[in-house]
Amino acid sequence: MTVSYTAEVATCRRFGCFWKLLARWRASIYKIIWVDLLAFLASFYCMAILYRYVLTKDDRSIFEELVIYCHSYGYLIPLSFVLGFYVSVIVTRWWNQYITVPWPDPLAVYVSALVRGQDEHGRLMRRSIMRYMCLGLTMVLSMISPVIKRRFPNYEYLIDAGLMNRNEANIIQAMDVKFPKHPKYWMPIMWAASICTRARKEGRIWDDFSLKSMIDEINKFRSGCNMLIHYDTISIPLVYTQVVTLAVYTYFMAAIFGHQWIERKDMDEVYSNIVNYYFPLFSTLEFFFFMGWLKVAETLICPFGDDDDDFELNWLIDRNLQVSYLIVDEMHNDHPQLLRDQYWDEVFPNELPYQVDVHRGEHPEASTAKLDVSKITASAAKHTSQDDLDWVQYYGEEGEEEHEEHELRIRFAPREFNFSHSSLSVSITPNGSILDHTDEPMGEDEHTLSGITSMDEFDRLKEERERERISRQIQHTAMTLELMKGELGANASTTNSTLSQQVEQARSIQSAFARSQHSMRSARSQQLLQASLGPRSSESSQQTARSFLVKKKQQQPPQPPPPQ
Repeated sequence: MTVSYTAEVATCRRFGCFWKLLARWRASIYKIIWVDLLAFLASFYCMAILYRYVLTKDDRSIFEELVIYCHSYGYLIPLSFVLGFYVSVIVTRWWNQYITVPWPDPLAVYVSALVRGQDEHGRLMRRSIMRYMCLGLTMVLSMISPVIKRRFPNYEYLIDAGLMNRNEANIIQAMDVKFPKHPKYWMPIMWAASICTRARKEGRIWDDFSLKSMIDEINKFRSGCNMLIHYDTISIPLVYTQVVTLAVYTYFMAAIFGHQWIERKDMDEVYSNIVNYYFPLFSTLEFFFFMGWLKVAETLICPFGDDDDDFELNWLIDRNLQVSYLIVDEMHNDHPQLLRDQYWDEVFPNELPYQVDVHRGEHPEASTAKLDVSKITASAAKHTSQDDLDWVQYYGEEGEEEHEEHELRIRFAPREFNFSHSSLSVSITPNGSILDHTDEPMGEDEHTLSGITSMDEFDRLKEERERERISRQIQHTAMTLELMKGELGANASTTNSTLSQQVEQARSIQSAFARSQHSMRSARSQQLLQASLGPRSSESSQQTARSFLVKKKQQQPPQPPPPQ
């Protein structure tokens, strides 16, 4: 089982909080590398004794050349890169295997809540479903874990443990004879699904949706069991494991020679350092780190074994069966008495009680809660006030049957722009002040804005489009009424009266539309002028705008009566 030390380092406030973990032996680095470390040191001292006391002078020269060679080229092995990537893959795979192990708790909750019946048959159904699920997982674990295989070597041990009955073992054994190549862990899971279907037919499950929820959870459990088998059969590529193992052991075999102390006056101090004469300190630390790194990968590559950091599968099997029976049998349709909580009258508590030493006065806030945006807002406002207005957009009204969106783009000059309409000409600067205005009569079709297009031209085109649409509606209505008039026949007098009323109604709609067009043009002109002058316009510019609207209203030709 993985050794847990979280409680000992939950609060890291004191100096050397993790130092006390170095004194542990179980699942420690010392426990997994001490044999390899002793072999390394023994080999190192054997070579040292051979060089100092056994070899002749000529042989010592050859040994020294070998030391220099191993020391120079031993560091060419990319040990850190190879080990780092390999251990990263192994640790990721190790955790994925753990989260793949299925737990029967969600299905037990479904079974307890959805399979009704306090009688013996209902209780038998619920317990059998969960027993079959635990049996399927146990069969899978016995296929991939030596620990579980030693505990349940055959079906007799499963019968003795209460996970399987004799008749169920006979069925699985008969299936093993017919199909010996495939594992039969899925058979108990299939039995559990069949019991769920039978319970639905007997009316013990509420509806088909409840049955589907249970079947989905059973399939999810089966998928987890299948993935565990895949993790067991498909391992990390052997070639990669061999490369890493050879790289580590080759490096330290070269270090046994390359880190030796040699007696040569013409060599660097690295080879004649007096510390290596007695004990290879940094060579030992290097072995400690790199070999420990490799042992971590070797330990985690199969987490279903007997190592200290492997998963505790025996506990898992016992726990699953006990908790499953507890949920579907002991806790079935059972809950405490419904009582009012202590915050019933207050609806919700303002603050839950604290102990003095764990009370925290400040509440967590969002990361931008205390961000000062006043300078940013002021800078943005200053930048906007100094820029020239580039575009004016106008969006059309939304009709009864369609929505037309128009965009009137007017490019203003960098310093000022001129607005001319009928007999009025106005020059306005970017800050909103009026430079001059003169009365210059213009033609009827020459209402322009110094820029790209004319507002009156835009209004005229839109009005023509609306008139055409209404005319088509009137024509369609008239044709429909004529057809209705011909079909009615004997009821001609009543029909004629109704048709006349509808024609009058259509004409009144057309007249109201014409009046609304006139009001809309006036309001649009006022809005455009106000948007051009801006909120900072002076009092004189506002008076000029009002006089412009009065003159335009006086010069507006009378509205023709609606067509009869």
